[in-house]
Amino acid sequence: MTTRPATTLDAERDLVLTREIHAPREKLFRAWTEPELMKQWFAPRPYTTPVVETDVRSGGNSFIVMRGPDGTDMPMHGVYLEVVPNERIVFTDAFVSAWKPSAKPFFTGIITFEDNGKGGTTYTAIARHWNAEDRKAHEAMGFHEGWGQCADQLAALVARI
Repeated sequence: MTTRPATTLDAERDLVLTREIHAPREKLFRAWTEPELMKQWFAPRPYTTPVVETDVRSGGNSFIVMRGPDGTDMPMHGVYLEVVPNERIVFTDAFVSAWKPSAKPFFTGIITFEDNGKGGTTYTAIARHWNAEDRKAHEAMGFHEGWGQCADQLAALVARI
C-alpha cells in the first residue's frame, strides 16, 4: 500500500480518468509494463499499437507507435520518471531518451493503482499538461473518449490474464 500523499490536481492543466476495475493492481501494472500486453489495449480501436518498447524504471525510455486505421503511424518517445511496482507509473514526453529534451513536450502521465477494498483496483490516469492550451487541445482531440475506451480495453484484458 502506498503512503504517498494524493496527487494534487490542477484544473487548468490536468485531465483525469478514474475507473474501478475488478482486478488486482498487479495485473494492471503488468498490462502497463509488458509490451505484448500493452499492444492489446493501449490504443483506442480501430487504432492499433504495433510497436511497444519499454525500459520500465526511473530514467528508462519508452517508444510506442500507434497506427491509425488508414495506416498512419504516430510514434511516441518518452522517459519514465517514477516507477513503483503495482502502485504508480509516471512518464513524460518532455524527454525522448537519456534526458534528451523533446522538441515540444505535451504532457506528463501519472498512473496510479490503488486497492479499492472490494477485490479490485481504483485506476487513475492523469494527463498533466505544460499549459492550459495544451490541456484544451488534448481534451478536444478526444481525451475522455479515447482514454476511456482504452481503460475499457485494459479492464477486459486484465479480466482474462
